[in-house]
Amino acid sequence: MSLNGTDAHRGLELPPLVARAVELADRQGFPFSCRPEQGRLLRVLAGGASSIAETGTGCGVGLAWLVTGAPSGATIVSVERDPGRARVTAELFADVPDVTVVHGDWTEIHGRAPYDLLVLDGGGAGKDGAGGIDGIDGITADPARLLTPGGTLVVDDFTPARRWPILHEGEPDLVRLHWLEHPLLDAVELRLAADLAAIVAVRTLHPSPVQPLPER
Repeated sequence: MSLNGTDAHRGLELPPLVARAVELADRQGFPFSCRPEQGRLLRVLAGGASSIAETGTGCGVGLAWLVTGAPSGATIVSVERDPGRARVTAELFADVPDVTVVHGDWTEIHGRAPYDLLVLDGGGAGKDGAGGIDGIDGITADPARLLTPGGTLVVDDFTPARRWPILHEGEPDLVRLHWLEHPLLDAVELRLAADLAAIVAVRTLHPSPVQPLPER
């Protein structure tokens, strides 16, 4: 979810499906689509995945970037917690094979896991490693459960870090550090623009136990 991400696509030559998703976001008055820099990264990463999940569909701009890069036969599921956006976005992708838009909180992705590529978006849901600041019931996405060995995780919408230790409002940036230092991930922060970064991580290949989900 990026401030003015929808507007950032204006005037660019876009893949047709991405352009249609941007038009939908405009009609819905939804400004928080992923930015084109993020979308291009997603398109590249989708090329190596046969199963993909995304949290925070919005109006489908990021999803459209994923679809344009995914190989034929790849399955993609995207979860959106706003029922109206989930409905209109599902209609947009209704004729796209192997793409499913689900209404619900981000934990709906558990039912189809594990994935070769997982994109955590949607205002922080599932990606806040510091005790679930914005997560559902304090649950943070678990790479052991959600990623195949060697699978890729994208956690986006950061401001680029320029010093170590990484701080947020004067305090250690626990969310970012959670992913960069996660024992099951080889992670790096990529600067996509002067004001935009994403963490891209690969699940390590050594085996690890899968922990049960916390009870609600």
